[in-house]
Amino acid sequence: MNMLHYHGTPITPIGALYQLSGRCFCVSHARPDDVARVHQIGQSVMLDNGAFSKWKAGRETNWPAFYDWCDRWLDYPTTWAVIPDVIDGGSQLQDALVKEWPFGQKGAPVWHMDEPIGRLLKLTEEWPRVCIGSTAEYAVVLSPAWRRRMDEVWNALSTIHRRTPNIHMLRGMQLSGRHYPFASVDSTDVAQNHNRPQNTPRSMADRWDAMQSPGRWVAPAEQLEIAI
Repeated sequence: MNMLHYHGTPITPIGALYQLSGRCFCVSHARPDDVARVHQIGQSVMLDNGAFSKWKAGRETNWPAFYDWCDRWLDYPTTWAVIPDVIDGGSQLQDALVKEWPFGQKGAPVWHMDEPIGRLLKLTEEWPRVCIGSTAEYAVVLSPAWRRRMDEVWNALSTIHRRTPNIHMLRGMQLSGRHYPFASVDSTDVAQNHNRPQNTPRSMADRWDAMQSPGRWVAPAEQLEIAI
């Protein structure tokens, strides 16, 4: 298996969640309802810092409370956390939050797509896993602007890494099966849509989990033509 698919929670009713036993899960600090259950039934758990949800809702972040929450669940060897970040906060503020992170490499820093690519390259040299987050300028995943930026990202990463680095795309499940070599992605697609008549939680997860990414970045043909 190449790409890991983290299925966002909460997933209700509980019976629907248990249909996903053995999967990977994402639990947000903004909605921690299922955190104990997914540690009982999941392969790996991603603890999201909730910054995006709180930003959308106009709520303040409480990083000490997030640290306390993580401290309990990071005892599990395959659980990891998204290091605090601030939407539209700028590189200096993001770096300050990374330095404050108290749990070492059990966390993954976030690089936002409107930040300098140099910051991303530095993070991938210092951390075993790095998350990428979309921003207002690149809000529509797979839009022309988003693709151009992401092509730049992978071109740069491939020049300094002999092996593909471990990159997680936040809210990037729709990138499953495409040519970007992400190590993992997450979304709340199953949580939001499993109760539609044509869906079941298991069938949706089966479909996503079977869609894999390549092991290495290869620039698309149209990009090569432009470069020539």
